[in-house]
Amino acid sequence: MAKILIAPVSTGLSADAAAKAFAAALSAQVFQAVDSTTEALLAQGKSDDWFDALVGKVAALNADNLVIEGITPDADKLFLAGKNVELALSLDAGVVLALKSDNTDVAALAQQLNLAKQLYTNSPGLLEGFIIDGAAAALGAQVAEQTGLTFFGSSDKLQDVSALAKREAKRLSPAQFRYNLIDFARKADMRIVLPEGAEPRTVAAAAICHEKGIARCVLLATREEVEAVAKERGISLPDSLEIIDPASLVEQYVEPMCELRKSKGLTPEDARKQLQDTVVLGTMMMAQNDVDGLVSGAVHTTANTIRPALQLIKTAPGASLVSSVFFMLLPNQVLAFGDCAVNPNPTPEQLADIAIQSADSAKAFGIDPKVAMISYSTINSGSGPDVDAVIEATKLANEKRPDLAIEGPLQYDAATVPSIGQSKAPGSAVAGQATVLIFPDLNTGNCTYKAVQRSANVLSVGPLLQGLRKPVNDLSRGALIEDIVFTIALTAVQAKQMQG
Repeated sequence: MAKILIAPVSTGLSADAAAKAFAAALSAQVFQAVDSTTEALLAQGKSDDWFDALVGKVAALNADNLVIEGITPDADKLFLAGKNVELALSLDAGVVLALKSDNTDVAALAQQLNLAKQLYTNSPGLLEGFIIDGAAAALGAQVAEQTGLTFFGSSDKLQDVSALAKREAKRLSPAQFRYNLIDFARKADMRIVLPEGAEPRTVAAAAICHEKGIARCVLLATREEVEAVAKERGISLPDSLEIIDPASLVEQYVEPMCELRKSKGLTPEDARKQLQDTVVLGTMMMAQNDVDGLVSGAVHTTANTIRPALQLIKTAPGASLVSSVFFMLLPNQVLAFGDCAVNPNPTPEQLADIAIQSADSAKAFGIDPKVAMISYSTINSGSGPDVDAVIEATKLANEKRPDLAIEGPLQYDAATVPSIGQSKAPGSAVAGQATVLIFPDLNTGNCTYKAVQRSANVLSVGPLLQGLRKPVNDLSRGALIEDIVFTIALTAVQAKQMQG
């Protein structure tokens, strides 16, 4: 689906006429982004809710092509027009600037458009061109020369716009990712166990998941503990939310656990002792197919979450290791970062497997995987053992999965910034457009994801653990309620995919 957003840059010009003209030329539907709820949501700081709802509405239209009416500048509501950039990014739409003027001063018209262009400087690839209505339309070709933008004519007399119909999706936006994730999770209808059942953020997240139909959560805690937390935090507990006292489950998993660990000589007494740990108990519930996935880590360490899974669930067939990937919801698009949580110093062979696992995870969640193997060197700009390891990992990954676009070594900027990628690695299919970034070690990966997350105020979803036979996912101990909700959704989607 080709999507075009009409973004007025002057007051007095409605996007309506221009949208209808482009819709007729492109055989497209017209979509009005602003409705009666928009201002209220934006005033409450709920832009994400608005964008997510719009993505859902666009998906429901199932249109071949779509022309979106952007927001017209209003002297009393200037902040609204500034949302056109985020609106275009959320819907992955190309932008056509719309100007109405009777001014015949070419320089003034060009300056007005060049000022409007500045809103889009951090979002390369969005601007497609402009139209001019009014007497100034006759000067469009001259204005185009001074702005570097394509002139599409006026609302009542469009020039050739056929190239816009061929516009392909360029990125997965955070709003589209969130919508897809929740939609996939609802359809999966999985039962997810939460061993930290009385942890306040976990209780709140479980309640949200039930209210939104994201997953069927099981809190491992006594009802008294959970109800006390809910009362203190003002959380309404849905009737459908399962709360199970861990003590009531222990005995039924003693024998199955001894069977799974018989090679280690596990005794019933030791099994009972280990099953006092709710993470171990939850893992056994999954091992016995009583739940579909597990989410923990709000108060437990990564090792506490992963160790029982490695002992009782084991790795998936063909997986040589367990690794992790974070989905980083940047303003322009969603990127996958791996491995930022599990493997401290991966060998080239392990790094290659991490790249392949991360590419497959990205694809499963709607991201076209273009994999950059990150280093302090781009191609042959540096040398040394660390660079050699990335070169070897890239070679191994390409041999194992020639169907994937995997390149390296690439520096972060060469991997993600189009102009730098073109300069440092001309002709590359990955440089400047990477969507999956594989870091050479845990030190680099963990520091980078946290720096991006906190400094840029970016939502990071994950870590998603890769390579296990059943889905177990670890939370950061600093996780927000929103983070836990999304991790539960990720786990539900993973569970469905693993079931085939």
